[in-house]
Amino acid sequence: MAVLTLALKTLRHRKAAFAGAFVTLLCAAALVTACGMLLETGLRGRVAPERYAGAPVLVAGDQYVHRTIHKSSGKTKHKAKPIAERAWIPASLTQRLRRTPGVREVVAEVTFPVGTKNGQAQGHGWDSAALTPFTLAVGRAPKAADEVVVDAGSGARVGTRFDVLTPVGPAAYRVAGVTRQALPSQDTLFFAPAEARRLAGRPGRVSAIGVFPTPGGRPDVAAALRGTGALQYTGDDRGAVEFLDAEQARVKLVSLGGALGGTSLLVAILVVAGTFALSIQQRQREIALLRAVAATPKQMRRLLGGEALVTAVVAGLAGSAAGIGLGFWLRSRFVALGAVPEHLRLVVSPFPAFAALLATVLAAWVAARISSRRAARVRPVEALGEAALPTARLPWPRLVAGLLATAAGVVLTLVLSTLSTEAASSPVTMLTALVWTVAVSLLGPLLARAAVALLALPLRASRVGGYLAAANLRVASRRLASVITPLCLLVAMACTILFVQTTMGHAAQREIAAGSRADYVLGPRVPGSAARSLREQPGVEAVTEVLHTSVRVGLTKYGAQAVTVEGLTRTTDLGVVAGSLRDLGTHSMAVSENAAGRLGVSVGDTVRLTLGDGTPATLNVAALYTRGLGYGDLTLSHALVAPHVDNPMGTLYVAAPRLTRAELSALVRAVPSATVMDRAEAVTASAPDAEVNYVAMGLIIAFTAIAVINTLGMSTSDRSRELALLRLVGTTRRQVLRVLRLEAFAALAVATVLGTGIALVTLTAFATGMTGSPTPYIPPLTYLGVLAPTAALALAATALPARLALRRHPAEVIGARQ
Repeated sequence: MAVLTLALKTLRHRKAAFAGAFVTLLCAAALVTACGMLLETGLRGRVAPERYAGAPVLVAGDQYVHRTIHKSSGKTKHKAKPIAERAWIPASLTQRLRRTPGVREVVAEVTFPVGTKNGQAQGHGWDSAALTPFTLAVGRAPKAADEVVVDAGSGARVGTRFDVLTPVGPAAYRVAGVTRQALPSQDTLFFAPAEARRLAGRPGRVSAIGVFPTPGGRPDVAAALRGTGALQYTGDDRGAVEFLDAEQARVKLVSLGGALGGTSLLVAILVVAGTFALSIQQRQREIALLRAVAATPKQMRRLLGGEALVTAVVAGLAGSAAGIGLGFWLRSRFVALGAVPEHLRLVVSPFPAFAALLATVLAAWVAARISSRRAARVRPVEALGEAALPTARLPWPRLVAGLLATAAGVVLTLVLSTLSTEAASSPVTMLTALVWTVAVSLLGPLLARAAVALLALPLRASRVGGYLAAANLRVASRRLASVITPLCLLVAMACTILFVQTTMGHAAQREIAAGSRADYVLGPRVPGSAARSLREQPGVEAVTEVLHTSVRVGLTKYGAQAVTVEGLTRTTDLGVVAGSLRDLGTHSMAVSENAAGRLGVSVGDTVRLTLGDGTPATLNVAALYTRGLGYGDLTLSHALVAPHVDNPMGTLYVAAPRLTRAELSALVRAVPSATVMDRAEAVTASAPDAEVNYVAMGLIIAFTAIAVINTLGMSTSDRSRELALLRLVGTTRRQVLRVLRLEAFAALAVATVLGTGIALVTLTAFATGMTGSPTPYIPPLTYLGVLAPTAALALAATALPARLALRRHPAEVIGARQ
């Protein structure tokens, strides 16, 4: 208790010294809380049903692929992974459910995408209106094939013409009725039941079945479904079936929140350790005096640990509260970018805040104990000597730890160069950069002394300011190392995050540019009828229909494209190295060399996979190709995939060298969603959207930038006595500021070289594994965009505290520090 009281008094009289540690811990707690909220939303988030709100029990397909893994120990483990498309079920289940005791009514429905002038809508048969339930406000139910009922939000009136784009092509319907209701997050159209089933294109299958029990009845729906592959859903589980994008977003949030939270915590530990190390380094005179008046090493460790705990608890509580707001902001950005649907609400509970507080306190305590270990053990006479002139010797435990971190960085770099999937390489990439930064941090004083030796000559050429800057850097290499670490981390993290995306995007675009043979690309949602019509037009040599989906081989997910084979070589060159695309059909597929290596297959081998809607398929490998980054790991037949995707309207690659863009646009004017692009525009538009990653990882960059400001501000503020002495011996304010600027430029130069080197090593390994080329793509302007703000932060964080210190009279400063 006495030590804690002393710690509180120390904090009260050294507010400025602990401000940097407080801000760092507060930001760390906020970041970890926000990441924890994303992770918890991915694990426990629920979506309330809208379309199926009126059905107490819903029967639908299983949206997961299941595998039972038998371990060598004799135990078995069940794993499940989500599929990409909606799993449809046999329509014959309606009769089985009707015969189930306790069931009053059974309502089956089909769901399919429809394009309208207001955007995307969902089409259904009027016989399934009771699932919401929808009722008519005006008009009547659709009876003829050319009639439609629209919802209350459409703005249409009974008797008017209503143009839509359906999976079978554009069509005009007459509005027969308008519903009294409209769903919050989806526009709804109702067609005549037979017409709806024709448009859905799934004969004999339905997307869901609503079950209505008799009053007081409890039908055993699960027993009726046994052996069919269909499942029953109640409560909010109905929303998961209705909004498949929400379920897919939950999976993304689990991986994103976990990766971002883990990276944030590692960065926080590194930054907090550096901040406490600098704080203790600045207090060596105070620690020396305490040791000289008989304070034991144990008491010193408890004192410093107590200060860290008090600071961490206060900062952790404030940061956890701020993190809740940050979590809501992150969700709003992800919703705006389309990564998270609006109806997936953020889960708010005390667990992320509590975990962030615990992690912050633990990180601060460990950082303080490690940083104070040597200061507490040094003997009193040595402590007073070191306070006057810090030693340049690096403690052997720190040297050993630095060498181990370097070895770990080498191992991770070698591992990263062998990873060829984004799911495996992404977390290892960030970990590799962090481990290399830890090695730089531990070996910082040695690297700083070597850097000062190299910078001494150019600095001394700058007369008085350069001479003083060189002398200061040579004497205070440990202080320079403390400043270099956050700057190095900022450059390394920013370059790694940015250029991982540019490397992948550039490699994919390069392959698409090399493989593109089409003169025009039409998309993004064009029905197959438009493709058939174009093939018959004069001047059109070939039309390739392309759909994008994902399949699973076992539990592993692979990106896939589905193409029509006729005329494929005229529009696309996949870089076939074995086999032939002419053999591509409903029982075969083409595989990229990368995927073939992971699957261990070659031409003629058989692969068992699960299509996007959960349908199993066994396909022969007809060809191997090289351009998997640009065109997907697997290439399947359009005829095979189209019946198993939610939206069969895709992209058209058109070979029509004799037609102008205007002429081609006129040929597809009946399809409002068909945007015509030339080859160059199509290649540019194929760049992957990495904004979600930039928003998420940008928080870590912002946190690191705050650490840079804290560290440089603490370092400069602690030198007020030194600056006052320089003023007393005749150095002008301009010369003092020039010395500090030169020191800041020197630290920035060293940190830039080290940070860029870490990023280059990491990116080279990443590019080797993911693209097959060891050369990452680093746009020069983007790189300068990283360095310029970093330099501005470094100079501002150095100049502002220095100007404040220089406003006071030198004698006043020296008297206050005695």
